[in-house]
Amino acid sequence: QVQLVESGGGLVQAGDSLRLSCAASGRTFRSNTMGWFRQAPGKEREFVAAINWSGGSTYYTDSVKGRFTISRDTAKNTVDLQMNSLKPEDTADYYCAADPSPYGNIRASPIAHNYWGQGAQVTVSS
Repeated sequence: QVQLVESGGGLVQAGDSLRLSCAASGRTFRSNTMGWFRQAPGKEREFVAAINWSGGSTYYTDSVKGRFTISRDTAKNTVDLQMNSLKPEDTADYYCAADPSPYGNIRASPIAHNYWGQGAQVTVSS
C-alpha cells in the first residue's frame, strides 16, 4: 500500500518557521516530481512548491518565493518543506503529493498528482 505521510504542522506566530516532512512508503518516488499543496478553509487546493525527480529543479508559487524551500532525500524517500517568515495567510492544510509521470517536468496542477498524503495543519497567528 502506497502512503504519503506528512508531519511537522502546528500553531505558530507570524514570522516563525516550520518544517514539514513527507515520508513515502510502499514504493519509491525517486523518479517522480514531488509537490506540496495547501488548502485553506473555503478555498480550493493550491500549488505551493515542487521539486523534480533529481532535486535539481524547484518551482514555487509567487507568494512563498524567498520564504519556503522544498528539498528531497531520495535515499530516505522523503520530501521536506522549510517554511520561514510565516504569515497568517499561510494558514492551511498542507498536502504532500507525487506526480506519477516518471522523469517528467514539474506540473503545478493538483490533477497531475495521483498520490496524496492526509495533510498537515499549519496555523499562523498574527
